[in-house]
Amino acid sequence: MTEKSMKRWALTMTAAGSFMVILDAMVVVSALGTIRADLGVSIEALEWTLNAYNLSFAVLLVTGAALGDRFGRRRLFLGGLSLFVVASVGCALAPNAGWLIAARAIQGIGGAFVIPLAVALLSASVPPQERGKALGIFASIGGLALILGPVLGGAIAQGWAWQWIFWINVPVGLIVIPLARWRLVESRGPAAPIDLLGVLLVTGSTLGLVGA
Repeated sequence: MTEKSMKRWALTMTAAGSFMVILDAMVVVSALGTIRADLGVSIEALEWTLNAYNLSFAVLLVTGAALGDRFGRRRLFLGGLSLFVVASVGCALAPNAGWLIAARAIQGIGGAFVIPLAVALLSASVPPQERGKALGIFASIGGLALILGPVLGGAIAQGWAWQWIFWINVPVGLIVIPLARWRLVESRGPAAPIDLLGVLLVTGSTLGLVGA
């Protein structure tokens, strides 16, 4: 694989994985009413489908990046994507709000590995002089997901069943995961021991801030 091809694949695969994760963070917002009517719970209870995702995602971002540096960014990026897709199936099959909230929390854990490691993998695959452009494109695609999320969620909830909000992640994941495994080059950060105390302090602080 040539250097040019490697850069293109790195941008395509990392952007695709991140797009799916960011889109799913927003897509539920406009479907809460439909989900509430189907599951028969209060809107306040269903707000935890957003909170659970956001909490687990924000709290584990630093941990995901640190573990990827030590044990392989591609490996844990793929692990995060796989966990995210499996949790999406759990969301789609949820018979009640508790199940849905738990599955959303697991989605957030997967997303916390995908996003920081996508940035790290892309940065490692692109020369410094081209990194700004690549990261700009990457960020633009993420911004597009933020805009499309509520629109797509509302369209799916009104046109089909709300479960399709989560089912659509499955074919995307089945395409992205094997391609990323085949095309992304493994990379690691500095070979330094994990600062467990630092990770725990950052995690606890983030939990407190986001939880509040």
